[in-house]
Amino acid sequence: MGYDTILFSWVIKLKKFTMIDENFICEKCGKKVKRLGYTARDHCPYCLYSKHVDVFPGDRKNTCYGLLKPVGIEKFKNNYKIIYRCEKCKELHKNIMAIDDDMKLIIELSKNTIY
Repeated sequence: MGYDTILFSWVIKLKKFTMIDENFICEKCGKKVKRLGYTARDHCPYCLYSKHVDVFPGDRKNTCYGLLKPVGIEKFKNNYKIIYRCEKCKELHKNIMAIDDDMKLIIELSKNTIY
C-alpha cells in the first residue's frame, strides 16, 4: 500500500469521526468509567482495554464486539497511541492515550513492543 493510499485512508477516517464521549462500565475490569470531557472516551483508563465497536471512530457500526487488549504503545505527535489487538477477530487498532490513563500500565506496555 502506497503512502498516498494510506494518507487518503486517514483523511477519510478523520472526516467520518463521530464524537461520542459517554460514561460506561468496563467489560474487562468492571470499573465505572466517566466521560473524558475533552474528546471521545474510547478505552478504560484503569485497565486500558477497549471494545471493538467502531468501523470509523464513533460510528458504532462494527459487529465484532470483541474486547480490544492493549498490546503496545507508539509515539504519535506530542502524545502516544495505545496499540490494541482484538481478542475475538485479531484485528489491530490504535487509540490515542487519555490524560487519566494509568501511567504504570502505559510504562509496562512500552516495554512490550512485540504485538
